[in-house]
Amino acid sequence: MFPKEIEVVLSRQLAENLATPIFIVNPDGDLIFYNEPAGQILGTSYKETGMMPASEWATKFHPVDQNGESLPPEDLPLVVAIQHRRPAHKIFWIIDMEGGLREIEVTALPLIAQEGSIVGGVAIFWERLQS
Repeated sequence: MFPKEIEVVLSRQLAENLATPIFIVNPDGDLIFYNEPAGQILGTSYKETGMMPASEWATKFHPVDQNGESLPPEDLPLVVAIQHRRPAHKIFWIIDMEGGLREIEVTALPLIAQEGSIVGGVAIFWERLQS
C-alpha cells in the first residue's frame, strides 16, 4: 500500500509529471514508486516491479563501480540520504533488466516532514551518455 504522508503523495505526483527520472522510497528504504523516465533507464516499468524492499531493489538494478564490482546497498545515495538524513550524490553504473550497462549520476535527498521525521527519500538521476 502506498504511504499516506502528504509529502510522499506530493513527491509521487511531482514525479509522475516530470521527464526527469525519479525514484521514491519510504523511511525504511523500501521502493514505493519510480516514474516512467526512471523505468526507461532501469529497463522495466513500475507497473512490472511494484513496491519492493530495499534489499531487493538495491541489488535487482545491479549497481556496480567502475571496475564492475557490485556496490553494497549502504553505498547507494538513496540509502545514505535516508540513514544519515543528508543529501548524497554518486556516479556509478547499473546493469539494467535487459543486461545493458548504463552509467548514471544520482542525487538523493531525505524527505523530512515539518515536525522533523523522515517520511521517505527521493533520488533524481540521469544517464551519462558518452559524447
